[in-house]
Amino acid sequence: MNLQLSEEQQLLQKSVREFAESEVKPFAKELDESGHFPLAILKKAAELGLTAVAIPEDEGGAGFDHVSYTIVMDEISRCCASTGTAVSVQNSLYCDPLHRAGTPEQKKRLLAPYARGEKIGCFALTEPQAGSNASALQTKAVKKGGSYIVNGTKAWITCGGVADAVIAFVNTDPSKGEKGITALVIEKGMPGFKVGKEEKKLGINATACCELIFSDCEVPETNRLGVEGEGYKIALSTLDGGRIGIGAQAVGIAQGAFDAALKYSQERIAFDQPISKFQAIQFMLADMATEIDAARLLVRKAAWKSDTGARYSMDAAMAKLFASEMATRVTHKAIQIHGGNGYSREYPVERAYRDARITEIYEGTSEIQRLVIAAWVLKG
Repeated sequence: MNLQLSEEQQLLQKSVREFAESEVKPFAKELDESGHFPLAILKKAAELGLTAVAIPEDEGGAGFDHVSYTIVMDEISRCCASTGTAVSVQNSLYCDPLHRAGTPEQKKRLLAPYARGEKIGCFALTEPQAGSNASALQTKAVKKGGSYIVNGTKAWITCGGVADAVIAFVNTDPSKGEKGITALVIEKGMPGFKVGKEEKKLGINATACCELIFSDCEVPETNRLGVEGEGYKIALSTLDGGRIGIGAQAVGIAQGAFDAALKYSQERIAFDQPISKFQAIQFMLADMATEIDAARLLVRKAAWKSDTGARYSMDAAMAKLFASEMATRVTHKAIQIHGGNGYSREYPVERAYRDARITEIYEGTSEIQRLVIAAWVLKG
């Protein structure tokens, strides 16, 4: 693994950082307070190829690798975690599974417009009673002629309120357990598909996180992703890649909080000197910088393994576990360095603290990551 970014990756990092500073950061506070999905920002991101970073150019993507994708997630999330989440869903949870499991016709119809950012996609696995135990999902699909009739409710679907299509995981044969799960691409406007309530959350408030409700929703067989019964496998492999993106998001959130805390410590005067002169503050900054660097390396290692074609499930789980818990620790310290001001919404670190918390939960909780890691470790 080469730790030095290639010239192409360095140029990408520079352009995304400039974009994030000029087009994302100025709206982060407003997005958090209003909860409005950053559609205009996402459209601008698409012009830079950021809605399908690692998807091949002939499928509408930018044609970069997964290390480049982590750079994008890191830089965007440093300025706004909500926007980072939208970018993550479009890349990891919608475009990637269609790239891996879609037919040529599906890639042309259901992938390319989304890769180009002309449309928005999302991923629906979680249900009110099926979170970590995804194989317990109860949304059912019955074959009828050349279509599936879908009934059920999906919960906590990020971007669900604005998506033009959703990769939904449904039970086509309950007797087979997880082997009876199938993936269907359900498009906006199909009869029987409606958006339910939007969730009010602690953080990442501008992500249009909603329930999705299917009532006798008719989905053509041509929208089935992979073969019948292969849905659970598609979901797990998608989450492996998604965890790399969320790890990078956590790194970006922590980096933004660290940058703010470092600047504040050099400007805040107490006892006639900047508080950065105090050893207690220096130790916190040292720990924060070290943990961020360690997490970023774990994330890039997992992305690099993905790019080589090697198995990377354990690496992705390790990266997400460490990076997400690191982000909570670092943002906590960033508030402490700010003192009372850190508790105020006038400063960005309290938002970073709220945003960081979800990275330990979505796309597999920290407990699930530990189970994944332990399973690989015990295999030897």
